[in-house]
Amino acid sequence: MRRTRLAGALTAVIALALTATGCGGGNTPKAAPAAKASAAPDRVEPLSSPASPRLPVTVGSADGRRVTVGSAERIVPLSGSLSEIVFTLGLGDRVVARDVTATFEQAADLPVVTRAHDVSAESVLSLKPTLVLAESTTGPAEAIAQIRDAGVPLVVVPAAKDLDDVGSRIDDVAAALGVPAAGEELRERTTERLDAVREKIPAHADRPRVAFLYVRGSAAVYLLGGAESGASSLLEAAGAVDAGKESGLRKDFTPITTEALAQAAPDAILVMTKGLQSVGGVDGLVKIPGVAETPAGADRRVVSVDDGVLLNYGPRTDQVLASLVDQLYGEKK
Repeated sequence: MRRTRLAGALTAVIALALTATGCGGGNTPKAAPAAKASAAPDRVEPLSSPASPRLPVTVGSADGRRVTVGSAERIVPLSGSLSEIVFTLGLGDRVVARDVTATFEQAADLPVVTRAHDVSAESVLSLKPTLVLAESTTGPAEAIAQIRDAGVPLVVVPAAKDLDDVGSRIDDVAAALGVPAAGEELRERTTERLDAVREKIPAHADRPRVAFLYVRGSAAVYLLGGAESGASSLLEAAGAVDAGKESGLRKDFTPITTEALAQAAPDAILVMTKGLQSVGGVDGLVKIPGVAETPAGADRRVVSVDDGVLLNYGPRTDQVLASLVDQLYGEKK
């Protein structure tokens, strides 16, 4: 429960910052040799054979309910991660709305009806959904209850925590959509791709200390990630040390201070791409108090990954991991 609440706190911060910055807009960062763009394109790759739902099905929901799904003709996923899974399963043509965090190209033209922790039940219901997919951190609770009270099947999926959750999330969504075989195929494809990336990590490379900074300049949000930030699993899978976690930060995030960064002493800094843009690129990032004094700041060693995929723990997680590995070790190969 504690990890779920902390994951929810991050989702709320991200949703607020995206709203305040117009989905992360800001000054375009100046080019710097040590900062590379994300390697992950903002598209999803559907399975080669589109799935055909076999309904009705009755599935378990993360809130302890049993939910019967009779139709998947009009789907509303209430998070970007869930949208990504539905589209990758080949059912994107049935999705009628999106959360503000569903930034990939195939979902771009869908109406935004929710902003993670600011779900508009009226907007969702106006689209006459036959299935709503939510995460255990989705809220407010009143909006979720209103959707349920209207008679719409609503399935809750456990919130993403780390790499170990990728397969189970795919299975849960596929089961609710009546396409379990497609879910198994996607889970296997994702696992194989993650394993392939892991094999490319240099065997004798020094383990860099990487600090995950969540920054939104326009919203004046400057946070250092700790053990519960959601990034630890990715960093460790990439052969790195989560500097915030290693320095003793046990919660999700703490405000950036000179002291906290000195304790973390990162060799590299991980940021979301739009967050980096919002502070004016690497030039602006090193002006945040304490950053320039770290080894990462002195070397201007900054790793950026697209906002829409970094913490999704969905079918594109292999691309996120590949981007991290390439940016951390690519120049040393």
